[in-house]
Amino acid sequence: MQGENQISEGGMYADDMQTGRPPQTERTAFGERVYALREAAGLSQQEVAAQLGIVQSSYATWERQTPSLRPEQIERLAEILGVTVEALFSSGPAAPSRRGGPLGRAKRIFEEVSALPRKKQKRILDVVEDLLKVHGEESE
Repeated sequence: MQGENQISEGGMYADDMQTGRPPQTERTAFGERVYALREAAGLSQQEVAAQLGIVQSSYATWERQTPSLRPEQIERLAEILGVTVEALFSSGPAAPSRRGGPLGRAKRIFEEVSALPRKKQKRILDVVEDLLKVHGEESE
């Protein structure tokens, strides 16, 4: 007998529905913290792994086991998640590493733009600057 999909009244899957494969092991305290920070940043394991330059399965072990990370990996992970290095190891609420910077989707998009050739970056940034000027004029 096949299980039925649980669909909410709006026709979408329930918000608390687990994504991915069910876990084989419980997360460590560090893994739970990294998982929560990644979810709060709106990033998938694949996206974080790509920014770290590793494969998704390697990153997944960071959220499940006690990893041996190099200092530069810890710093890069904190940067990707938008928190301080201290926040990765703290039990309190995570504080953003900087104020006023782009978060979530905007941050990811601008990181992708940064990887493009300079000429393409300039064209995209010119469009964004024009849109910001128009938006600024509308709010005056």
